[in-house]
Amino acid sequence: MSLKPSSPGKSLLGQLHKDQERYWEQWLNAPAHIHHTAHRMANPAIERPQCRKEFQQLLTCLEIEPSQTVIEDKVGFGVKSSANGDLLLAKWEAHTEYYSYQIWHIPHSPNPLVGFGPITFPGYAFPLSPLGLAVNALDLLITPARSYDQEDLATVLPGPQIYASQVLEKDISIATSFTPDEHGRERYLIWAPDQNLLVAKLPRLIDILIALENYTHLILLPYNAFSRSVDQVQVYEQRHLYQRSLITKELNGATHGTLQQWLGGLTQDFLEVGRLADSMRYRLSASVPYDRIVQSNLKTLQERSLPFGRTISDYIRWKITGVADGYQQLLTRIHALEQDFEGTIAVLRTQVELARQEQNLLLQDQNTKLLASVDQTTKSQAILQQTVEGLSVIVIAYYLSGLAHYLFKALHEIGWLPNETLASGIFVPIALLLSYGLITWGKNRIHQSHSPASKSTPTDPPQI
Repeated sequence: MSLKPSSPGKSLLGQLHKDQERYWEQWLNAPAHIHHTAHRMANPAIERPQCRKEFQQLLTCLEIEPSQTVIEDKVGFGVKSSANGDLLLAKWEAHTEYYSYQIWHIPHSPNPLVGFGPITFPGYAFPLSPLGLAVNALDLLITPARSYDQEDLATVLPGPQIYASQVLEKDISIATSFTPDEHGRERYLIWAPDQNLLVAKLPRLIDILIALENYTHLILLPYNAFSRSVDQVQVYEQRHLYQRSLITKELNGATHGTLQQWLGGLTQDFLEVGRLADSMRYRLSASVPYDRIVQSNLKTLQERSLPFGRTISDYIRWKITGVADGYQQLLTRIHALEQDFEGTIAVLRTQVELARQEQNLLLQDQNTKLLASVDQTTKSQAILQQTVEGLSVIVIAYYLSGLAHYLFKALHEIGWLPNETLASGIFVPIALLLSYGLITWGKNRIHQSHSPASKSTPTDPPQI
């Protein structure tokens, strides 16, 4: 089989770009030995370009000439021929969540027959450890012009149960045990009495089988995390039920500190449930479309059971039936639990706000009473001050009158004042006026010293 394109005047690379899938199918033949691996990308936006570079490195390590390869954004392949005429085909595909490799060994001569296990293309070895989590690994063997019975299949397929059927409404048979061999690969044996019929249906059949395996494993991949999450959700549901019952009984008599304690605990649980919800939505959101892809491919496979085995559809449906629905029910439970937490937290926050408003009203009432008391005290102090000022006028006048009496008495003794008693009586009103004036002057001085105008700093004089 020539590596040159069949259309004259066009290069291999040009034809690959024009219709790469059709050109890829032109290389496929039987018998053939295929290794398929799929790997899940944790961050597809970042890892998809990286896996593309990884495939470029693979082609370089396999010494496939650039003229015999094509690599686009999400698909690429290369073809290599050995000295004995065998073909090695390497194909890479990047999907939404995973990427995959197909390595085909198509021997030039049907003798000796290829078998399961390592690929026997001269000098071949897979040189890389692919990025991402391994989804599955398949070992597919295509043998035309042969037939197998139950004993033959038991010798080449590991595991206790064999699943076999005829597919695509043709005399094409498939058998597998869904049990990994010593290399960790699930084996598929494909045979048909008519080689031309098998080769014509081979591209479609391989795509269907690989899609079934990939998406079945992707559906089951988060099952362990799903099981753990079911237990966690049940714990949170029971805890919230207890918390809500306790809050319902003690809400009316709860103090502000108790409300804050309840609110803190519920908020912490709500955040944990939200984290669990985000994690599960990311892991389980694609299960429904994946399940539809599997069901569509099972329908396209058009299986007819063989006498000695159950069909492939029986096994796959047994493995995934109800799984996607269970995932969605879990997401529904988590969403309902989030809403329950939000409702309880909203009630507690409302109760806290009401308690704060009640405390504010009580504080305002206390402040009003305090202000009224201060006002009464101020009035009493004003009356007392006025009384003290009046008494102060009398006391000062008394002392001034006493001092004046001594003065008048002395003047009377030296003969300067004929009647000291009359003079003392006349001086009493004068003493009262002097006392009143003295106190008024003192009050004015105190007011001036404490007035804002007296505290203001004088402006600097202008500079000359």
